[in-house]
Amino acid sequence: MTETVLVTGAFGLVGSATVQRLADDGRSVVATDLDTPAARKAADSLPVGVTVRWADLTDPAAVGALVDEVSPSAVIHLAAVIPPFIYQRRGLAERVNVEATASLVRAAEKLSSPPRFVLASSIAVYGSRNPHTVSGVLTADTPVNPADIYGDHKVQAEKIVRTSALDWVILRLGGVLTVSPGSYMKMDNFSFEGMLPTDGRLQTVDVRDVARAFAAATTADAVGETLLIGGDDATHRLLQGDVAPAMAAALGLVGGLPTGLKGDPADDDGWFNTDWMDTTRAQHVLGFQHHSWPDMLIETAEHAGITRPLLRVVAPLVKQVLKRRTAYYGTGLRYANPWQAIADKWGDPRPEAHQ
Repeated sequence: MTETVLVTGAFGLVGSATVQRLADDGRSVVATDLDTPAARKAADSLPVGVTVRWADLTDPAAVGALVDEVSPSAVIHLAAVIPPFIYQRRGLAERVNVEATASLVRAAEKLSSPPRFVLASSIAVYGSRNPHTVSGVLTADTPVNPADIYGDHKVQAEKIVRTSALDWVILRLGGVLTVSPGSYMKMDNFSFEGMLPTDGRLQTVDVRDVARAFAAATTADAVGETLLIGGDDATHRLLQGDVAPAMAAALGLVGGLPTGLKGDPADDDGWFNTDWMDTTRAQHVLGFQHHSWPDMLIETAEHAGITRPLLRVVAPLVKQVLKRRTAYYGTGLRYANPWQAIADKWGDPRPEAHQ
């Protein structure tokens, strides 16, 4: 299968969009993920020409067989266990996020024509970012300093890829959002968002633009580069506490989310893994930024359709229900304490070395 792109984690949020983008570009795609009922259902709506290969990436033998069979020209490695669920499944997360990356790299290196390897990383590698004390924006050269196991896993995965014999590109993603958020409106996600300091800086990006970045990275003149993937500077540099309420309002839940807490300006460790970033180089070589934040909100509202007026009516009730289920309700805390809130609900988020 010449010039085929192998996409791991193909039925997640970014994976589904990336497979669609590649198919739209006329690329030959093999999509792989765990064989689950949800993935089987998602596979039914795949674009014509996309081939599915079910595989457990934590099984090195299965990975070797998959890569050998597909013999791809490029691998887009998206499979990962992500926050907040990573904090509950530390062992599984390490097998998926780190060990499976190593297995894929080793298998790819053995091919007679080794593929380009495009790794999905995250700005979580930089750790807590206190906007009151950090200067400038994130760049590829900003020192990594992971505050949680997710960031630590991505640092380890990046090292595996960088030290391989493959041509590689690493994409560090910002806050990935979709204009069709219905399937992601889950209580755990609301709880997680509500734990984060409302004045933390976040650079959002449309998942379709992320997909464009990954598709472009398989052929772009960017081998050996680490690129930061966020939306345009003019509209996507936001504050954490502005994002979810705006998306909720676009859906019809105007004023339907409780207000969270700001971060402590005096505590550099009390902030989450987000910040604004310099996407200049990434945009230059990948040309992926096509959807502005205001356009995303308009499109979200259009997708909501007739449910918008109904949600607007129930918004006050929704706010009261959600308020009582937030991490800080009744605590009397003045500032957000995200890492402690995460530990209380899901488990210790710290990297192994810091436990």
